[in-house]
Amino acid sequence: MKKLLLLMLIAFIGLTTGCGKRNAATMIDPHNDTNPRVMGLGYRDFEQAANTAVNEMLASGAVSKPGGGRYVMVVSRVINDTMQNIDTDQLVKKIRVQLLRSGKVVTTTAIGIDGAEDPMVAAARKMRKSQEVNQKTVARKGQIIAPDLSLSGKIIQRNHRIDSDTDQIEYFFMLTLTDINTGLAFWEGETPIIKRGDSGTVSW
Repeated sequence: MKKLLLLMLIAFIGLTTGCGKRNAATMIDPHNDTNPRVMGLGYRDFEQAANTAVNEMLASGAVSKPGGGRYVMVVSRVINDTMQNIDTDQLVKKIRVQLLRSGKVVTTTAIGIDGAEDPMVAAARKMRKSQEVNQKTVARKGQIIAPDLSLSGKIIQRNHRIDSDTDQIEYFFMLTLTDINTGLAFWEGETPIIKRGDSGTVSW
């Protein structure tokens, strides 16, 4: 019995000592992160792709509305054709924020290819039938603004074996800005992000 208690005590001490050696989590400043990049897509890659796309849009004049004012943009499909489980909204949101800050584009959340991004826009209009709501404060008919531009695109991945120890992974962020009225592409861009590293590194 004593031997069993002694073994249990040793095991407990070993477990608690092991837990104590774990490193505490640290905060990373995304604006001053000098750590090596991963082979998969990380936040810095989305930042780079979004910055490149917005800078090219602004430089091309594609989002400069004649006579001033702001274009209304809707987000169409941005397809993830990589081997990774990523949310393309991570790219789209960065683009939307930068375009909004530029003062040239505002994004509609009332219209989308799969329905409204913000369903509350439609839900709020159902209050028109409610006797409990002051009808003077309910959104009026004919107030939703139709979009001028549509943003669509695809993120693709291509893997290449350089040698027995090295892989090269190529990512391409391909985006198109279409004038909804004419169906013409006002702007198209492609941002390549190329990574080379140990072939044992998981990229998805």
